Amino acid sequence: MFELRLLCPEERVEAVGDALEALDALSISVEDADAQTPAEQALFGEPGMPPPKEGWQRSLVIALFAQQAQAKEAAELLAPQDFFAGCKFIAIVDVPEQDWVRLTQSQFEPVEITPSFWIVPTWHEPPQQAQQVIRLDPGLAFGTGTHPTTRMCLRWIARHPLGQRVLDYGCGSGILAIGAAKFGATDVDAVDIDEAAVRSTEANAKANGVQLAAGLPDQAAGKYDTVLANILATPLKVLAPLLCAHAAPGGHLVLAGILSRQADELKAAYAPYAQLEVADEEDGWILMTAGF
Repeated sequence: MFELRLLCPEERVEAVGDALEALDALSISVEDADAQTPAEQALFGEPGMPPPKEGWQRSLVIALFAQQAQAKEAAELLAPQDFFAGCKFIAIVDVPEQDWVRLTQSQFEPVEITPSFWIVPTWHEPPQQAQQVIRLDPGLAFGTGTHPTTRMCLRWIARHPLGQRVLDYGCGSGILAIGAAKFGATDVDAVDIDEAAVRSTEANAKANGVQLAAGLPDQAAGKYDTVLANILATPLKVLAPLLCAHAAPGGHLVLAGILSRQADELKAAYAPYAQLEVADEEDGWILMTAGF
């Protein structure tokens, strides 16, 4: 494997990336060329959403090719193009062969939710203290248990009575729905606008030996003892009347994907329907809940 390394201004990153993809690059990544220097720029996004910008003012674009000749040809073809103006060729770097599967797997360890409740990738053995386990591997759908929002939701599930009927709205990998089923819910609906998420949820539920119904949002029907939604603040505000309408009397609403600074916005959006309170906080993210 060989990496073609280029220095590009922010406004050229997208065009250069598209060209590299057309030239059969196996992968393309963008990094801050000034990382770990005083000129480093913070560039943050929220989970499941595209980044706020395509790159940094000085972006390091790295394209991976199977053969050195392909990387050289790509550099030669890019150089005279108009969209390459302001860009600079840095180097072609030989990448040593590695066991990429093993390397990727090594980055995902079991995740502790509570001392007795763990998320464990299939290539790991559960810890001895784990009494309840969700088996889940990283995939296309958001929700592997590694993000604070997911951990907070699962902690809430493990520590509160859920009732029999649970809705996971915006289910992603299905991890919250699976957690609800493992902690006693017998009628679990998991819905998402992304059909890939629905398929992922079905596969993960089967792998964990739990029963649930996965589908598109119109599958959600009636009242639920617990309504879970780990999305983002903006869609959560839009969904306020819908989510609250699904909460049964005496039931619970559990919301995540919210930054600490967004608490008042969410409280205001839900005020006509429910009184939201902050129930948990981790790494700048909060869990908000309401009773009905």
